[in-house]
Amino acid sequence: MKRNLCLLLVTFAAICCIFKFSADIAIAASASTEKKAFTPDQIKYGPAPPFLLPGAQLAVVEGNPLALDGDYTVRLKMPDGYRIAPHWHPKRENVTVISGKFKLGMGDRFEESSMQTFPAGSFAYLDPDMHHYAMAIGEAVVQVHGMSPLKFNYVNPNDDPSRKK
Repeated sequence: MKRNLCLLLVTFAAICCIFKFSADIAIAASASTEKKAFTPDQIKYGPAPPFLLPGAQLAVVEGNPLALDGDYTVRLKMPDGYRIAPHWHPKRENVTVISGKFKLGMGDRFEESSMQTFPAGSFAYLDPDMHHYAMAIGEAVVQVHGMSPLKFNYVNPNDDPSRKK
């Protein structure tokens, strides 16, 4: 009788564990079905934030670039000739050229002749406090990812479009 009771309790415990394991798998499976992959036509662009000149469009692909912490990924679509004045970020910036050509220069003054051109597929990372500037050649799309918050500090505060309102 004792043996049968022990066997019944062990069987019951095993069944409970199986149900718990199945429930955990179901929860994990439902969480993993959340969409985390996008084709280019599914990425929705809107106006660029006020710290960038009008004309560009921005899409937040992942995270929140203005959050106090966490990862973010954004895409910036720029028309031909679009310029970003010399600036720097307090956190590392990772840039991938998705389409078009993107020119990048280092320093405190915008000097197009000293810029390097990066075609689609190129990648650059810019360490914190590195002063840099950029320009689109043809329509260009770049993807930027890093750790929030994304802060944009212009070397010359008068270059900040958000101050001109």
